[in-house]
Amino acid sequence: KLINKRKRGILYSVNSWNNKFYNHTNKDAEDFKIDISDSLENQNWKTFIPPKDEVLIGSCVFLQNWIIRSETSNALDKLFVRNISLGTEEELIFSDEKVYVPGISLTQRDRNTDQIYVGYSSPKTPSRVYLYNLSNKLKKLVKEQEIPSGHNPNNYIVERIEFKSHDGRLVPLTITRHKETKIDGSANLLLYGYGSYGNSISPSFSSTNFSLIDRKIIWATAHIRGGMEKGMKWWKEGKLTNKKNTFEDYIYAAKFLIDNKYSSKGKIIGMGGSAGGLLMGAVINKEPDLFLGIIMAVPFLDSLTTNLDHSLPLTVGEFDEFGNAKDNKNHFDYIFSYAPYNNIKKMDYPHILITTSLSDNRVLFDEPTKFTAKLRDFKTDNNLLLLKTEMNAGHGGKSGRDGAIEEIALDYAFALKITKKI
Repeated sequence: KLINKRKRGILYSVNSWNNKFYNHTNKDAEDFKIDISDSLENQNWKTFIPPKDEVLIGSCVFLQNWIIRSETSNALDKLFVRNISLGTEEELIFSDEKVYVPGISLTQRDRNTDQIYVGYSSPKTPSRVYLYNLSNKLKKLVKEQEIPSGHNPNNYIVERIEFKSHDGRLVPLTITRHKETKIDGSANLLLYGYGSYGNSISPSFSSTNFSLIDRKIIWATAHIRGGMEKGMKWWKEGKLTNKKNTFEDYIYAAKFLIDNKYSSKGKIIGMGGSAGGLLMGAVINKEPDLFLGIIMAVPFLDSLTTNLDHSLPLTVGEFDEFGNAKDNKNHFDYIFSYAPYNNIKKMDYPHILITTSLSDNRVLFDEPTKFTAKLRDFKTDNNLLLLKTEMNAGHGGKSGRDGAIEEIALDYAFALKITKKI
């Protein structure tokens, strides 16, 4: 049976439980809501979970006596538990940490239970899974990610900060550092960013980051516009003719970190891949002196040329993200004003490592190759400019665990070299 006719931009997903129907939809709710109806034959949808501004409302998981749902706001995920019989709802908090990524899964197919699996990780804490009782709120650790080299979360400090961007918008920033790293401007800092396609960067655990953090390099993730860390509006404010907000947010993140002594001008390493490589290319053309170095993986650097070529497999599908420069002059002018390849200047640039893959069919290898060649002609410094082309890989890099480790090792070796730590 057709529940709703298709309509551009409107999403819905209907679930059923105990003779009621629940509709998770963005109709009249930019960041989604959940409606409830007693029937699909005679639909009478009433609000169950109302929409909230800049809060992404997630879907529901149903148990006999409980309904569990999620929300995302300010680059943080939250879980909520509703007691069906009492009609009360409260946030499920199971960690003292302020910044973490939670998740739940069922313990059995039979929904007549009070027990669920609750998992979480944070920038400093490896993944943990607990058996959790929703009724008495007792939990038991059943699984924990092992770090073979050893890891003590108490050695690290995680901060969640908001800073003002160029237009006054507050942008979340997650900072992870070793507790012995001084906040006096002397530390190097790696600033990671992406900011496209509505992809949010979760503050989850990554064991590889500690190769740098343990060497007193602070790791910061800027949750810039173009993602959905603060809802659909956050994405819309970072795409099409708002794309420069993404770049400005990142630049203002770097300036905030400098002003607050997390690092200093010329000591920050920028890092981003794919559309995050577009970000890197744009910001070093605009503010190269902020950075000691830049690491770009499979970077989208010749964005105007790619956008003009509608024969490429991804171009047409990305009109809603970047625009259509071939058929819209305003889009052409706007993309031309920030496209990294078109905005290379005769000036000093930081150290740069660019990696690409010969068989990448998302960002063709000629984009970083052209960018590197032009930059070699234009740049006026003697800093490193390295281009590595993987001959047997695609957009995601080499296959296999060893291949991934090798690629990370190259990036980090570059970071350690330019910071004079090796």
